[in-house]
Amino acid sequence: MQIESIKIADLVPYEHNPRINDKAVGKLLNSIKEFGFINPIVIDKDNVIIAGHTRLKAAKKLKLEEVPCIRAAGLTDEQVKAFRLADNKLAELSEWDMELLEQELAEIVDIDMADFGFPDLDMEESAPPMYNSETKIPQYEVQGDDVTLQMLCDHCKHDELVERIEGSDVPEDIKEFLKMAATRHYVFNYKYIAEYYAQAPKDVQELMEDSALVIIDYEDAIAKGYVELSKTLQELTENEE
Repeated sequence: MQIESIKIADLVPYEHNPRINDKAVGKLLNSIKEFGFINPIVIDKDNVIIAGHTRLKAAKKLKLEEVPCIRAAGLTDEQVKAFRLADNKLAELSEWDMELLEQELAEIVDIDMADFGFPDLDMEESAPPMYNSETKIPQYEVQGDDVTLQMLCDHCKHDELVERIEGSDVPEDIKEFLKMAATRHYVFNYKYIAEYYAQAPKDVQELMEDSALVIIDYEDAIAKGYVELSKTLQELTENEE
């Protein structure tokens, strides 16, 4: 099967791709930088991607102009759809032999496998006790994407509800109360917020932290009332101090 070098600008992502792959882009980017673009993108006769959307995103971030591709010729439209799904699903069915995996990782000294999503064995060996003051806060890996303010919040449901309230016949004081309650329907996209925060000026970052849009320091979050410790965890924290 022949490998073609195709310009990234000529590749067409499949518009109905059901795979959400954003979290894998950073790790794959590290893999390409370390090992090169070894795994070609699979495309159809019209350069539409069959398998390799994550590879394309990583290549764009690396500002590559061309990538290796394999053209899957001779497949019907139905076979292309089936292969696209099967290619992703089959990987989910595999499991690790943890003992053999640890042996393999232990023999890799000069390459940081944490860059590709593998656990740090040294960190695991020095794992903290079962109960400690660590706070589990969702982590969002900054990808460097261009993000606008409009992308940070979905206010469609809020606006629709406010319009209904304004058009109702209820008293004005009730309308004002209901409009305040409608603010609960703002939906914040914290992934995009993390991207915006990372690129924002210092004064904007501080205001975003004070607004609890991002949590950088859990102790500060507790002090401001954004995170509440259980009594047991609070005692452990005090003992650590």
